[in-house]
Amino acid sequence: MIVLSLAVADLIVGLIVIPLMGIRYIESCWYFGEAFCFLFLFVIFMVVTASLGNLVFVSLDRYIAVSDPLRYTVRVTTDRIVICIVINWLCCGVYSFIILYNTMFYSKTLDRCYGHCTIFFKFEHFVTDLLVTFVAPSCVIMSIYVKIFCVAKHQAKVVNSVTGVSKSQRKAGKTLGIVVIVFFMCWIPYYIVTLIEGNELTESVELNVTCWILYMNSCMNPLIYSLFYKWFRISAKHILTLNILKPSSEYFNLFPEDK
Repeated sequence: MIVLSLAVADLIVGLIVIPLMGIRYIESCWYFGEAFCFLFLFVIFMVVTASLGNLVFVSLDRYIAVSDPLRYTVRVTTDRIVICIVINWLCCGVYSFIILYNTMFYSKTLDRCYGHCTIFFKFEHFVTDLLVTFVAPSCVIMSIYVKIFCVAKHQAKVVNSVTGVSKSQRKAGKTLGIVVIVFFMCWIPYYIVTLIEGNELTESVELNVTCWILYMNSCMNPLIYSLFYKWFRISAKHILTLNILKPSSEYFNLFPEDK
């Protein structure tokens, strides 16, 4: 379920964010109106923040699976996962609306082009966003994965022989670990350049390049999923071949049993 939530965020980036960002970089001005500019930036902020929130839940899920495997199915239920995902998206949506509303209100006095969809962060807004949406979650994720490594290393033989951790669980931990590493590799350059360039988030070539690297993270995640998850490859093929439009699609098994 958490992987599915990550996939939804990646899909939104691929279908909405990247095409519109391409138009934005080609054209000097924004022709879709102020309301759509706000909506566009809101979607970017919400999806990005929700992705990082999903990675936090992924880390917690893997920690419970390693540290308390006997009670994993009791502590991590489908209902609890769904509740966590919904809360994550709602909180990210509210936060994105609040910070963008203040930022866009501030930027109206600084527009240099009619219809220019530009973000100008006040210093306090930038620091708040950096701490809330990147530094704090990143510290949590890294701390959890350090604990996972320590627990897994200390209890490897016991976990494998006594509790019988499945191959699929170990593969899930490895896959999601790679997703987290790729996430940081794509995001850290953006924040480094942002700190160097200042509060204007549209003009420099360096910042535009790091933004595209950031968005490419959402394109890389499906490749990672397809390498490790058979169900993801099957479902992607089902969608790309348009079989999903057939009436028999309602009987399609998204999660075939691992052989």
